[in-house]
Amino acid sequence: MSSKEAYQQKIEAELELVQAKLAEFKARAKGLTADARIRHAEQVDDLEQKVDTTKAKLKELGEAGEANWEQLKDGVEHIWGTLQSTLHDTVSKFKD
Repeated sequence: MSSKEAYQQKIEAELELVQAKLAEFKARAKGLTADARIRHAEQVDDLEQKVDTTKAKLKELGEAGEANWEQLKDGVEHIWGTLQSTLHDTVSKFKD
């Protein structure tokens, strides 16, 4: 397995964990008050957008050749860091 494939699989596995956490947040919305539900929905929407952006970057990385995938890795790292930060903030805001 190439470095590119290993890296891509690592990020995809971590992205699956984020998506599972996102599903948890969506399920929690049912028990919230109307105001909290609005704030919650905004956070979930923000996370979903970042997940979609990360997926797009991963797709771009997957389509890149072995010679130039390293150049795209920085973009993936940046969006992945942003997604993790947003997830952490969301978890903190809606902790039980």
